[in-house]
Amino acid sequence: MNNVINLLKESGAMLEGHFLLSSGRHSDRYFQCARLMQYPEKTAAALEEIIKKIRADMASGILKIGAVAGPAMGAVVLSYEFGRQLGLPAIFTERDDTGVMRIRRFDIRPGTRFLVVEDAVTTGKSVGECAAALESAGATVSALACIVDRRLPGNEIKWPFYSAVKIDAANWDPADCELCKKGVPAVKPGSRKI
Repeated sequence: MNNVINLLKESGAMLEGHFLLSSGRHSDRYFQCARLMQYPEKTAAALEEIIKKIRADMASGILKIGAVAGPAMGAVVLSYEFGRQLGLPAIFTERDDTGVMRIRRFDIRPGTRFLVVEDAVTTGKSVGECAAALESAGATVSALACIVDRRLPGNEIKWPFYSAVKIDAANWDPADCELCKKGVPAVKPGSRKI
């Protein structure tokens, strides 16, 4: 876990300030994992333990997956890297003109079991939307995985969940945001439009 935190820091992926998250919540930390993923060797190192756990669970029959998918933009490169390391096909979902997550570029065989991946998970909304798009195409979601798990206690995920690192970071409702109360302007570095 400390290795993953060091890799996030070394690559400039762990930012501090006042951020508007894709979930609509506010935080004093933002994980711009694209900065980590620009370094393939650091990304592979960050995923090393999580890939070992997923492989072990696949080998024991606990986990059955035949492909990897992630929501664009944050998980396009990540889904490829998980797929590469696991020896599985990798795709991504993306938003259409109305903002709904869809499968636009790929054909899905009904019954395919997917591992859904994301760079950072706060509420699970993006991975949930990705999973819904896959399920509407007849696929099955077997598990979720991420680099950074920054969920609040009690924010449960309904599938088996793997993370490279669990990090506590402020996660405020906008009405309760300590930085808003101090007049610190928020920035929105993520790709989802709210």
